[in-house]
Amino acid sequence: MGDYVTRVSRNQNFANLSAGYLFPEVARRRRDFQERNPGTKVISLGVGNTTEALSPRVAEGLRLGAERLGTSEGYSGYGDEQGSGELRAAIAERLYRCPIAPSEVFVSDGAKCDIGRLQALFGREARVAVQDPAYPVYVDGSVIAGAAGAPAADGSGYAGIAYLPCAPGNDFFPELSQAPEFDLLYFCSPNNPTGACATRAQLEELVAFARRRGTIIAYDAAYAEYISDPTLPRSIFEIPGSREVALEVNSFSKPIGFTGVRLGWTVVPEELRFSDGTQVSKDWNRMMTTLFNGASNVAQAGGLAALTDEGLAEMRSSIAYYMGNAALIKAGLDRLGVPNYGGTDAPYIWAQFPGKSSWQAFEGILEACAVVTTPGSGFGPAGEGFLRFSAFGHREEVAEAVRRLEAKLG
Repeated sequence: MGDYVTRVSRNQNFANLSAGYLFPEVARRRRDFQERNPGTKVISLGVGNTTEALSPRVAEGLRLGAERLGTSEGYSGYGDEQGSGELRAAIAERLYRCPIAPSEVFVSDGAKCDIGRLQALFGREARVAVQDPAYPVYVDGSVIAGAAGAPAADGSGYAGIAYLPCAPGNDFFPELSQAPEFDLLYFCSPNNPTGACATRAQLEELVAFARRRGTIIAYDAAYAEYISDPTLPRSIFEIPGSREVALEVNSFSKPIGFTGVRLGWTVVPEELRFSDGTQVSKDWNRMMTTLFNGASNVAQAGGLAALTDEGLAEMRSSIAYYMGNAALIKAGLDRLGVPNYGGTDAPYIWAQFPGKSSWQAFEGILEACAVVTTPGSGFGPAGEGFLRFSAFGHREEVAEAVRRLEAKLG
């Protein structure tokens, strides 16, 4: 590499990012372990990536969608940036237990992409709050957009972000009465990483709080289909008054294996408005039509297949498989006496290791068991001392990982 540099300054927001995104750092440490132990089979209970093949109905839908594009009568170029009308209607009708208009559904290439666009929508002046711990993209996306400022001097996050601690002591729900002023709250339920699922009473409290403060809730419901308890809300819009204060992000990735196919959506109610009275959906529509050309036609064909009766049955089967893995992990941790949470209405188990930092616990399990987890501290200051175990994996490998944990740590 030469010494020549351009005159263009680096975007300082990237310089403000903490060193290394969490999951690449986990992957780096796994590679280092594998290089030192070339004959050892490493099992990952870390990154939340689906592992099982696409279901037959979905695979057929994708195939037929691709084949149609190979015919003159079936070919289509750009579609509607907001998604096909048929898919928007199917999402509203088949995945929500409350009234959602198809026009309020904006189809995208995934929830993670939409979360990144949200901060651009609200701008760098919007004051951001997150559950702590939280999915890293909420924070990192805010940093890149310039809404978070520089890292705090004590290493506890970013000075411009309000961290709302969620821990066993408060049932993983923030103490809203103690919350500072903010404009936008990222809230995830079922939660990644803790596996906690907010109750109806908790969400009613959250909506009432947002209405009093005049704030907006960016509600991440990517794991909603994993909720088995019928008393737990699957959408923020099941709560009265939420349509004036919330939007909701969701995805086909985890319930039906679209992590590589890429298909998600965001619901922006007509009632949600900025302080000047402008509909948030108006600006979101402009965002999608300006910076996005619409989700893949083939992916949308797969999404439609997933929302047929047969596809929904396959979705339930896929979810049951991964939740079976979660039950195995929880049972193993229980036998070891490791305090753990989640894993009943979400595919993640949040395990506590008192007296150890998250990375110490991570390294100890990797070295002793050749099992990869995810350090809780990577999700925020309140995650220190915890590990996230993911239920996404092949059943035989998950069972083997649990056997290793019990043999080496028991």
